[in-house]
Amino acid sequence: MLRTEDILMTLRMFRDENCDVRTLTMGISLLDCAGPNLDEVCNKARQKILDLAGRLTEQGRCTSEQYGIPIVNYRLAVSPVSLWAAGHGAAGMVRVAQALDAVAREIGVDFVGGFSALVEKGITAADRELIAALPEALGSTDRVCGSLNVASSRAGINIDAILAVSRALTDLAVKTADRDGFGCAKLVVFANMPDDNPFMAGAVHGAGEPECVINVGVSGPGVVKRAVERLRTAEARLTLGDIAEEIKCTAYRVTRIGELIGTALAERLGVPFGIVDLSLAPTPRIGDSVGEILQMLGIDRVGAAGTTAALALLTDAVKKGGAFASSSVGGLSGAFIPVSEDAILADAAASGALSLEKLEAMTCVCSVGLDMVAIPGDTSPETIAALIADECAIGVMNHKTTACRLIPVPGKKPGDRAVFGGLFGETPILSVREGGEAFVRFGGRIPAPIHALRN
Repeated sequence: MLRTEDILMTLRMFRDENCDVRTLTMGISLLDCAGPNLDEVCNKARQKILDLAGRLTEQGRCTSEQYGIPIVNYRLAVSPVSLWAAGHGAAGMVRVAQALDAVAREIGVDFVGGFSALVEKGITAADRELIAALPEALGSTDRVCGSLNVASSRAGINIDAILAVSRALTDLAVKTADRDGFGCAKLVVFANMPDDNPFMAGAVHGAGEPECVINVGVSGPGVVKRAVERLRTAEARLTLGDIAEEIKCTAYRVTRIGELIGTALAERLGVPFGIVDLSLAPTPRIGDSVGEILQMLGIDRVGAAGTTAALALLTDAVKKGGAFASSSVGGLSGAFIPVSEDAILADAAASGALSLEKLEAMTCVCSVGLDMVAIPGDTSPETIAALIADECAIGVMNHKTTACRLIPVPGKKPGDRAVFGGLFGETPILSVREGGEAFVRFGGRIPAPIHALRN
């Protein structure tokens, strides 16, 4: 039975604390759209998306009004394009991206993810075509997002794939130089990529997923921050264990809300409900920041000693609360630290308190990795590849998802600012330590760690 206190607390979360359903993401398998005729491939993909997702935004708004819960974004995730658009060359891949962009605009969704390839152990001809198409495909579309899985704890780290995507990334930055290389914000390079992540730019509909499914991403950094703030005000003597317990209980409430909305919408659309991803995904708004939570935990300046431990406490408590709330928790479900999208993190980077090296240390315990990090535009592809390899190593050795969303900003150097606007925010350009280029030029694949042999 719901207590009056719980009802009032939930209402306050939405009214005053920036709690929302950040995304409703419909995953759609397009594997049956493959074929030798590119026009038919594009038409079949378009028609299937219209049939399954044509009512997504309409029914989402009805669900939002029914429960009085705001829904910020509507998104699609499709099967990795390299699996169903093979054989049509890089130009064909670009046409597929443009077709996905057009149908996303037609049905009114914000983004479509899945311009993706799985290359952790090797690169097929279709994978090479997709990587070659990345600059044009992501640079000429507004809503298409891409991702590559270049490493896993079972397969190791594919340095050849990392080098190839790093070269494509620098070309994409040049192509979108008038927007500070913004095209790169739509590309994520993963280790241990999940099949059911509803958040962009890494959303993809994995091969083991149903024909169609609804996944929900709920976010509430402001809710967690205010919960800790109230606890500190009310209790004179607190331990970190007390704070972790409060975060866990708050995560529980937010996860239940996400599951409620997801199951209700899935029922309206007649498709299965998949997972709820409780990832604390910040926005540039004050009061909606993971950095503010860290400050409330006693870290005066993000990047100071203790920052990684505080982030570990936060991530673990969020996961525990979510796991207790629902048996359908998936995706990433933890804490994101996208620098440009979090005003406090961006300020810490601008002041010099938060360096690239400290960010890398923090990714050992957060949900993703080096996210929305702007670097100098003249950074070489080999240096970018070495950065990505470092991040992948953290994921591979620790059996966790890590990722890079690096943005080389043409014409800008450390200390300058990159401005992306909207939910993507702005950030200073961080300096990158060079010197590891010869390492990645060896190429090949870093073998899987010994603890991969678990059979």
